Amino acid sequence: MGVPETQRPDPMSLMKSILAALILFAAPACLPAAQQAQPPDAANRAAESVASQGAPAEHGIPSKAQPLGREAGFVTNSMLVTWTVALGLIFFARYATRRIQEVPAGAQNFWEWLVEGLYEFLEGIIGRDLVKKTFWFFATIFIFILFTNWFGLIPGVGTIGWGIRSEHGFEITRPLLRGGNADLNMTFAMASIFTVLWLIWALRSNGIRGFALHIFGPKGESSGFIKYMMVVIFFFVGFLELISIAFRPVSLSFRLYGNIFAGENLLEAMSNVVQHPAWAKAVFSVLLPVPFYFLELLVGLVQAFVFMLLTTVFTALICTHDEEHAQEHH
Repeated sequence: MGVPETQRPDPMSLMKSILAALILFAAPACLPAAQQAQPPDAANRAAESVASQGAPAEHGIPSKAQPLGREAGFVTNSMLVTWTVALGLIFFARYATRRIQEVPAGAQNFWEWLVEGLYEFLEGIIGRDLVKKTFWFFATIFIFILFTNWFGLIPGVGTIGWGIRSEHGFEITRPLLRGGNADLNMTFAMASIFTVLWLIWALRSNGIRGFALHIFGPKGESSGFIKYMMVVIFFFVGFLELISIAFRPVSLSFRLYGNIFAGENLLEAMSNVVQHPAWAKAVFSVLLPVPFYFLELLVGLVQAFVFMLLTTVFTALICTHDEEHAQEHH
């Protein structure tokens, strides 16, 4: 069952929205970034450091993104993945909507199915009026996070790059590609963008006075002494609400980052379980991670859905009103 014809979202309009949002996420690409080759003795210094400590190089993915080209470069391996996914989505959206047909097929059929499915789902949560204003962001954030998560599972991401040769073999110390959402900077940037948009939508929907009443005003019906007591209680509760709003970017960013980063480390650990003999390492480094790849595919979908759902609910709580819900239900 599709969206009514008067409410049907235009795939071309969503493509433009995705283009604008992804350009916003990937805006630093427009800045000049000088790249130079890694100093030839950088790997030697790292190897000497490991040898001087008398300990083997650690397995696992570094906790932060690493610059490309030089040690203090601007462009990092996670930014490269982010831009690649953004450009891929933009090109696919243009390809799917280059010739709009009444009976969709192929890429257009998939794109319209995705758009209309998200539209109907979000309309059921935040209502018909609010979804028209905010659909561009929630749809973009879901699609972008989903394919960024899945791109990080492509073989070669995190396993191709610069490294050192140790007693355990060649160790990758600076991968060329790193999962975009395995970088806390990326997840915190998306959460911060949502916080700014949430504040704009809240002020437009309620005004300054209505926004303050929503935070500090009493809820429910009361009279007499109970009414004044509830005013005082909810006034102090409002400060707790402000603290929770301030910490939303932190919770949103760490939830997404933690799950994706942990999943990539799990795959890395499974590929290094067997070290000897060499033939067993070659075989089990490929076979052992396979079941976990399917698990991470599901995790990538769930985390994209959770991020979109939480931001949608936060917006609905501040921008929708009980009487509007009752009218729409009636």
